[in-house]
Amino acid sequence: MTKLSRRDAGQVRLWIVSAVLFVSYLCVAIPLPVVPVFTTRQLGLSNSWAGLAVGVAFFSTLLTRGRAGALSDAAGSKSATRRGLLFYGAGAFISALAGVTTLPPLAAYFILVAGRLLVGWGESLVGVGIITWGIGLAGPAQAGKVLAIVGAAIYGALAVGGPLGLVLLNHVGFLGVMAVSVVLPCVGILAIAPLAEIAPAAAPPRRAALYPVLGRIWRHGLIVCLQGVGFAILGAFFSLLFLHREWAHAGFGITAFGAGFVLVRLCLGHLPDTRGALPVATVSLAVEAVGQLLLWGAGTPEVALVGALMTGIGCSLIFPAMGR
Repeated sequence: MTKLSRRDAGQVRLWIVSAVLFVSYLCVAIPLPVVPVFTTRQLGLSNSWAGLAVGVAFFSTLLTRGRAGALSDAAGSKSATRRGLLFYGAGAFISALAGVTTLPPLAAYFILVAGRLLVGWGESLVGVGIITWGIGLAGPAQAGKVLAIVGAAIYGALAVGGPLGLVLLNHVGFLGVMAVSVVLPCVGILAIAPLAEIAPAAAPPRRAALYPVLGRIWRHGLIVCLQGVGFAILGAFFSLLFLHREWAHAGFGITAFGAGFVLVRLCLGHLPDTRGALPVATVSLAVEAVGQLLLWGAGTPEVALVGALMTGIGCSLIFPAMGR
C-alpha cells in the first residue's frame, strides 16, 4: 500500500513539473512567430535574417545540451531546471533591449540574437532537467511515457503561444511580448521551489567517452534531427508566409502543429513502448512528409494549416521512439 502511495505521489509530481514546463515554455513559444515579424517589419531586415534569429536559439540548445546533462547529473534536476528558467528570463530581458534602443538595425539585431542564445541555453537546462526529474519520479521503465508527457507540455505551449504571441504583438508591441516572456519563467521558479529534488548519485559512475557513445546513437540522433526540419520551417517562416500572402491567422500554423503533436502524444504516446521504436518512427516520418508536401503546394490558408497539422502529427512520436 505504501509502495502504491509513493508511486501515485510520483505521478502527481510528474504532472506538476510537466505543468511547470508548459508554463515556462510559453516564454519560448510566444516570441517564436514574433521574432521574424519584428526582424522584417521593425528592423527592416530580410527573411534570411529572420530565419537566423529564430534558429540561433535552437542552435544554442544543440551546443549546450551536453553541458546541461552534465550539470543535471552533478547538481540535480531541480537545480538544472531552476538555472534554465533564470536563463529564459535573462534572454527575454536582453532581447527586449533590441526594441528600446535607438541603435542601427544590425546592432539591435545582434542584441536580439544575444538574447536568443541565452534562451537556447535555458531550453537545454530546462528540457534536460525536467526529463531527468520526470524519469526519476516515474522510474526508467516508464521513460517513453515521461518523454511523451514532456513533449506534450512543450508543444502544447507552442500551440497556445503562437497566436498569443501575435495577439500580444498587436496590442502591447514587441516590448510587451518580451515582458511576458520575462515573467513566465519567474512563475516557474516559484512553482518548483517547494518540490523535492531528485538527488544525484553520491558517486556517479565514470562517464563513457563521447565518440563511442556517438557511434552507437548517431543514427537515432540523425532521425530526430531530420524530423526537426518540419518544425524549423514552421517556426521560422509560417507567419511570414501568411503575412506575405495577406492571409489571416498567421499564428495558428504553430497552433495546428502543436495540436496535432499533443493529440498524438496524449492518445498514442504508449506506442514506442508497446509497438517498437522503428515502426512508429517510420510511419511518423511518412506522415510528416505528407504534411510538408501540403505546405509546399498550399494555395489557400486552409491547406497550409492542414499541412501544419499533419507535420505535428508526424513529428510527435519520433523523439520518444528514438529515445526509447
